[in-house]
Amino acid sequence: MRILVLIYEYPPIGGGGGRVAQDICGQLARRGHQVRVLTARYGDLPAEETQDGVEIRRMRCGRTQAHRAGLLAMAGYVLAALPGGLREIRRWRPHVLHVHFAVPTGAAAWLLSILTKVPYVLTVHLGDVPDGVPEKTAGWFRWVRPFTPPIWRRAARVVAVSEHTRSLARRHYPVAIDLVPNGVDLQALDPGEIRLNQPPVVMFAGRLVPQKNPLQIVRSLAAVADLPWQALLVGEGPLRPAVAEEIARLGLGERVQLTGWIKPEQVIDHYRRADLLFMPSFTEGLPVAGVQALAMGLALVLSTAGGNVDLVQPGENGALVPVEQPQGFAAALRDLLGDPQKLLAARQASRRLAQRFDLTRVVDAYEAIFMESMSKNNP
Repeated sequence: MRILVLIYEYPPIGGGGGRVAQDICGQLARRGHQVRVLTARYGDLPAEETQDGVEIRRMRCGRTQAHRAGLLAMAGYVLAALPGGLREIRRWRPHVLHVHFAVPTGAAAWLLSILTKVPYVLTVHLGDVPDGVPEKTAGWFRWVRPFTPPIWRRAARVVAVSEHTRSLARRHYPVAIDLVPNGVDLQALDPGEIRLNQPPVVMFAGRLVPQKNPLQIVRSLAAVADLPWQALLVGEGPLRPAVAEEIARLGLGERVQLTGWIKPEQVIDHYRRADLLFMPSFTEGLPVAGVQALAMGLALVLSTAGGNVDLVQPGENGALVPVEQPQGFAAALRDLLGDPQKLLAARQASRRLAQRFDLTRVVDAYEAIFMESMSKNNP
């Protein structure tokens, strides 16, 4: 199969959705499929390269930040992907398009499919669904939402990464939606023998944006300052100055480190030196950081938002806390950090529970979906 993947951000830029796409692409290429990615160019990244058998084509589209794309950069991707996609389709003749994010990427896929009759499979993550991340997308969804239904209707298949994302999408789009969770390569993400750090290391990985609730991380850590621990906040975003100020105000400067934006492989290295992932998010699809941490054998303290509930068996590998009950986060941290045996057992349980997110199963599902979609050509 020749598969052309359309995605507006692909590692080393972007967030979790890009890492999901990268993992799927690499696995498909290892299975003998020809995979080509059409994505955004940023900084000094090469216009063309091959990684793990996946051909990557990067286009200039006005992206100015590695960790996020503004509305103009998203629009720039759509404008660049139309001629770029037409060129790839005419020369390379892919059998199917795999499209990540209904907005903005879906707009380009919809028109390309009309012009070329190549079917596309649409994977939606959460922020591309109305009301999925309202604090982040509500403003521009007011303008683009009326134009989105044809994107969903024309797709040969629509895939959601979590039950939360699927149920939310069904409120807005009357189409069949499959569920295929984000997966991880359990062989590549192998923690080996799980041992506790001394002191335990609490980690957060993600964008420092309101959706992720990073100020709550600092405040909850301050509430357990009497316990031994170190913390690592991995990521970049507009709330970084406020987070740094809160760390200083609460006297945690010697115990909480902010890394800024780092490459995905560096994030994995940090997982290897951590014991617990703490994510008190307001909204989530199925967070890649959570799935990766599960595979790396970290205990999880997460909010009950969205797909987070798919990652935690409370009392077994961590805790789920309603975001509107912030005191519960400190209590959950204290329960684990204050009991080394319980923390170690939770870490070991996470690694066992990660089996259900095995990338092999995920790619099996996509492979079957692509094969079926090749015969479809929606009007």
